Parts: sequence; C-alpha cells; structure tokens
Amino acid sequence: MLPGFIDCHVHLRNDGVADPRAQAAADSDAVAVLRSARNAVRTLEAGVTAIRDCGSRNGIDFALRQAAGQGLCTTPRLALSGVMICMTGGHGWSLGLEADGADGVRRAARGQLKAGADTVKLVASGGILTPGSEIGAPQFTVEEMRAGVEEAHRAGKTACAHAHGTTAIKNAIRAGVDSIEHGYLIDDEGIAMMIERGTFLVATSSAVRNVVRHGVAAGIRPEVVAKAEAAIEHHIDGFKRAYKAGVRMAMGTDSGVPFTDHGNNLDELVYLVEMGVPAMEAIAIATLNSARLLRMDDRIGSLEAGKRADFVVVDGDPLADITILQDRERIRRVVLDGRTVAGRDRQAG
Repeated sequence: MLPGFIDCHVHLRNDGVADPRAQAAADSDAVAVLRSARNAVRTLEAGVTAIRDCGSRNGIDFALRQAAGQGLCTTPRLALSGVMICMTGGHGWSLGLEADGADGVRRAARGQLKAGADTVKLVASGGILTPGSEIGAPQFTVEEMRAGVEEAHRAGKTACAHAHGTTAIKNAIRAGVDSIEHGYLIDDEGIAMMIERGTFLVATSSAVRNVVRHGVAAGIRPEVVAKAEAAIEHHIDGFKRAYKAGVRMAMGTDSGVPFTDHGNNLDELVYLVEMGVPAMEAIAIATLNSARLLRMDDRIGSLEAGKRADFVVVDGDPLADITILQDRERIRRVVLDGRTVAGRDRQAG
C-alpha cells in the first residue's frame, strides 16, 4: 500500500496526440471539458490521486473541478493553473494569455487567481512544441515574472515557470517561482541557485523522451523532434547533476503532449530510477515531495493519521522492480478520500 501518487504537470485537455496544438484548436470548449474528464479518469486508473494541470483554456479546468465537486464526474484532486501566461508571441501563445511588462503580467495573474487558479503558470523560455520558438531563448524578464509571482504569493498560492534555457531558468529563480518546469538545459549555477532558494524541479522526463522515441514517423512535426533530440542528453545530464547536488524534486510528466498519455504517468518514476534515483526516493518524489510543492502535504502525500485516505494498493514490490507501477493489472485498488475509485479490485466488484 502506497500513498496516492501526485503528478505536478499535466494538460488534461489533450490526449497525447502527435499534434496537441491542432487538437486543442479543433475542440470546442464543451468537447474539451469532456476530454479532460475522460483523461482524469485514466489518470486515476494509473494510481495518481492528485494532479496539477499546468495550462488549460477558457475555464475548462475550472469547469471540470466544479463538475467533480457536484458529483458529475470523478477526478483526482485538482490543483489548477487556468491559462498559462506568456509574452506576446511567446511559447504557447496560441493557447496562453499574452501579457507584456510587469503591469501586464500582474493583471493577467490577478485574472487567473480571480478565476480560481491555485498556481500562476509563467513562460520563461521558448519551448519544444511552439513553431519558431527556440527552447533556450529567454522570454519573460525577471521583473515581469516577479510581478506574477508576487500576486500568486500574496494570494497564498504558488507560481511555476516553464523554463528550458539556462538564462531563463535563472531568471525564473530570481523572480521567486516555487518550481521550474522541465529545466532541460540547466547548468551548475542554476542548480546552486535552486538549492539556495529551495526551488523545486519538475523534470517531465517523459515528455522529451516520448517525442524522441516516436519521432517524425509517428506524425510529430520535424522541428519538434529536432528540438527534443537536441535537448534530451542535456536534460539527462542536468537532471543527474541536480539530483546529486540536492535540488528539491517533484514529479511531473507533461501528460497530454505528444505520446505522453494520461494513464501512463508512472512511467516517470521508471525514468527517475534510470537517472540514478533510488526507487524509494522516486516514490517519495511522486508523493510527499509533490504534495509539499502543491502545499497539500498537510492533507496528502503520506500515510499518516489525520491525513486524507488517498492510497494505492499494488500487487508486488516496486522497491524491487519499479516497472510494476507501469502495469495497470498490478494496480489493485485506487482510493481517493476513503472511496475506491479505480483499480482491478474495483473492476472485479
């Protein structure tokens, strides 16, 4: 029996298709809510009982949370970002909220917090999926991001930054974000800054690996594959150095990007172990550490008296073989707040 797993970086609105931007553009908001609900169930079936959605659109994620609260559907616990905030023409602009200057970012952050965001998501660098965007290029300035972070913290919420490039990572850390998402091109100075400030790294190793693994033959755009191929070795090396140095880690997959499917979330633990993290520590990263990042560790993340009953019953010992967590048949029961919501035992009943 393990605490329910926590994925701190997903996009429920997308299915992991080769071109998620096209899928999102084609979906009406009504279809996107239904797609999100289905993907939430798939996530629960994997043993993930809490998630942070790191970027939706038009209130889709908030509508899903409202529906779950009314018993219309079952989802993991939801920490939501609303719409990610980017500079004009920045990474994710077609799905994000464009803002410029500290006042513009502050206004955008306040709007998402008003809508119900638990985390303000800021875009500090280019990305892999946006056409014409170089992943290493810094985008928001320190001052712009600091305005968003201040608004989040003033409201008692957190702030995270999509950041690949070395300068962008450092800019986001200086701005005070609680977590760096991806961090594929991190350097030693950035690692030292994260340790000094207690910034979490959410490495999303699944995302870059799956783009490289499936490639152009699977329908992924050539420029997307090229950027991922250029980044993957840097990512693995940087992660290993960050882990050895003692950077705080939380688990995230970026589920919804190409071939990173909802329901395969625990692949990420296998990759953590491949990159040198002991199995017990990988499980802690995906449970208690992630709960700490989401400021939910008073309620979830460990099996302790007084916490909510979120747990997973697994057939086998993941300390001996972490890959058993990838086998849905080995997930015997998923319990959310004391109620069995997924797993083989529930299906048999």
